[in-house]
Amino acid sequence: MLNYIILYLSIINIGTFLLYGMDKEKARQNKWRIPEKTLLGAAFLGGSVGAWLGMQVFHHKTKHWKFRILVPLFLLMHATLLIIMGRFL
Repeated sequence: MLNYIILYLSIINIGTFLLYGMDKEKARQNKWRIPEKTLLGAAFLGGSVGAWLGMQVFHHKTKHWKFRILVPLFLLMHATLLIIMGRFL
């Protein structure tokens, strides 16, 4: 069970990090963008570490209040869930 959780979190966080990087590149090129609900949705579904790293590395969405509040909130929520799950696994 723990192996599946680690695999899922690894994939979702790498994918979310890449989404933030792709959106930043699209923004630079004035191309079609990835919707904010997709970026935040990926963070909510377990990709909060990837989202936070993407914001820091690519300097992307760092001035948007939704991202500055929700991504750390999701990160805290996921850390709390992992701690609780760790007690039962």
